[in-house]
Amino acid sequence: MGRWEPLLETLVRERYARLLARAALVAATPAEAEDLVQDALVATFGGRARFGSVEQAEQYVRRAIVSRSIDRARSRTSERRAVERLAGRTDAAAAEPALAGVDRDLVAALHLLGPRERACVVLRHLDDLSVAQTAAALRLSDGAVKRYTSDGLALLAAHLGATADADRTPVRLVRTESTRDA
Repeated sequence: MGRWEPLLETLVRERYARLLARAALVAATPAEAEDLVQDALVATFGGRARFGSVEQAEQYVRRAIVSRSIDRARSRTSERRAVERLAGRTDAAAAEPALAGVDRDLVAALHLLGPRERACVVLRHLDDLSVAQTAAALRLSDGAVKRYTSDGLALLAAHLGATADADRTPVRLVRTESTRDA
């Protein structure tokens, strides 16, 4: 057995459900999510990448999942067909794996985004990557990541009925005893 095989076995045994849930956020269907995880695992452990821990391997596989989803979207004849296919789904949320605290309405709304917007939103806000890390993972410029993230968040807000700007209360400075003495 190679050095990488025990790490792969541990990763699949302990983290497969989380990887599958993450893939469901960027895939069009649960079946595609499973394919993405398998492709990412093969790509990760079929190459020469070496990891010191399961956590490092998991992060690499997560990024590979997102990259593979974008690659698949690029190879489709048009994004319009993907949107039509998604519109024909009856109850996607019931068929998806548990998404560890992610609201089903959010998952459904994520599927309305284009593949790059979806990938940027997931990496930036669910994986908490920086703009630079997201750009590196997706092979995009920092500006493209900012634009896709902004556009994706605007579409999510519109679809989910969020009105963050209207709900904000203006901040007013109030003098207290300690600030008057300063």
